[in-house]
Amino acid sequence: MNLRRLLPGLFDKMARKKHSAPEDGQPKGADKKNGTATHLLLGKEGEEAAAALLSRKGYAILDRNWRQARLELDIVCRDGDTIVFVEVKTRGSDSHGGPVHALGIAKQRTLCRAARAWLAAHKAWEQPCRFDVICALRNGSTLHLEHFCHAFDCPPALDSSHTSWQPW
Repeated sequence: MNLRRLLPGLFDKMARKKHSAPEDGQPKGADKKNGTATHLLLGKEGEEAAAALLSRKGYAILDRNWRQARLELDIVCRDGDTIVFVEVKTRGSDSHGGPVHALGIAKQRTLCRAARAWLAAHKAWEQPCRFDVICALRNGSTLHLEHFCHAFDCPPALDSSHTSWQPW
């Protein structure tokens, strides 16, 4: 059964609605000055603030927004002799549980794969590692940061001979 033939005007109407912009010409949630989505600007602001916080605490920033294929690490830094993989979660409000609730098991597993890829790319398998999370929450014009050291552990890698010593 071909729905397009049965309801000819519906599909055209849905297509126009899907591709139409709001009255101001900007996509929903866009910054009118530069066309960037507001959630992306907020995320970038949170990552900048997190990097500044880590620097003030004496961490050495090694990488920011490191990518390999579909894997990404927000911040990779060094705390003494420990490599720290930092995930930054930024939210405009805590109406949906806030940033701390945005890091589920699936995301943790993805971060573990990304960390393994970073360690392999930098031949840093011998370094102790941990995962930190920095939650940034916008409250009016203020961005509140909370740093959770050693926020989670990774399960042992069954396919890698390099991680037997790691806590994950």
